[in-house]
Amino acid sequence: MATTQVQVRIPKELVKEIDSWISEGRFASRSEAIKTIVALYDERERTRKFYKILVKRSDEARKRPQSLIPLEEIS
Repeated sequence: MATTQVQVRIPKELVKEIDSWISEGRFASRSEAIKTIVALYDERERTRKFYKILVKRSDEARKRPQSLIPLEEIS
């Protein structure tokens, strides 16, 4: 994957926390830590979107139970 260098300003306390994670061996570098944090945030947002879809489908199913297809019939 191609990467682009960006400059980010974050609070000193957060930098200290990231540095402690590196010294503990959780991450190899600040860059790796920040990429992981962003990836986790992205995953969380995709999970939220999926959850909203499930809630919507669940509401639709309650309103029209006759339209449900048993899971056994799907496979």
